[in-house]
Amino acid sequence: MGTTQLETVPEPKYWHLRTVLSEALDSEFSVGEILPNERDLAARFGVARATLRQALEQLELEGRLQRRRGVGTTVAPPRVGVAVGTDQPAWPGAADDAWQPVDCTLAVPPAAVAAALAGGADEPVHIVRRSRVSHGQPVAAELLYVPAPSVPDLTAIDAPAGSARARAVLRELQHLELDGRDSAVELGSARADDAKELDRLPGAPVLVVTTRFLAAGRTAALSVATYRADTCRLTFGDSGGVEIHHGPERQAS
Repeated sequence: MGTTQLETVPEPKYWHLRTVLSEALDSEFSVGEILPNERDLAARFGVARATLRQALEQLELEGRLQRRRGVGTTVAPPRVGVAVGTDQPAWPGAADDAWQPVDCTLAVPPAAVAAALAGGADEPVHIVRRSRVSHGQPVAAELLYVPAPSVPDLTAIDAPAGSARARAVLRELQHLELDGRDSAVELGSARADDAKELDRLPGAPVLVVTTRFLAAGRTAALSVATYRADTCRLTFGDSGGVEIHHGPERQAS
């Protein structure tokens, strides 16, 4: 069987259009400006609307465009710089944690989460919801799953409801000795609840960072953090920490 010569493979039409559109964004549009509708853009560049959508989706994935509810497609601002990980592992809610607690409920987690926590399929856990804002815009939403054995001293008095309950769960976690943590990153699509919190459309590309916090030989907590793919770019340094960079010219602190 012969091998395909890459130089003979024609460039997909949407990819060529993506290049042309990118040049137009640089020369004709400013940050925050709304693009013409799909019909007008397709007519201008002489392509089918399906091809145009593919090109727009690629530019959105690259962070050049944003689709905003009730507004349309706009030129995206530069990616913001936000530190995601640190060289020294710490529990969520530590002193330098940039996340803001929003709410906390006691509920049965999804099956995959229950399996990771080694709990029963019908065993409720504390689900802490947190948000992260950078430069005045929401950049990430997190669900932190904490099984009851990880916070044995938590009481109803300490955690009545809402953000107060979330802070109490986070405070109790600090009493455990953290053995370490591991993270995985994957590209996903925004669910309806995440999309609403992040001011995105359902199905928009997101980066999902799943982190296991280990203590006493078990997973003591599991974080599922959803980052806006149009806003954040994750990089991994030699230290193993994860950071989000503003752009190639600016390092995140």
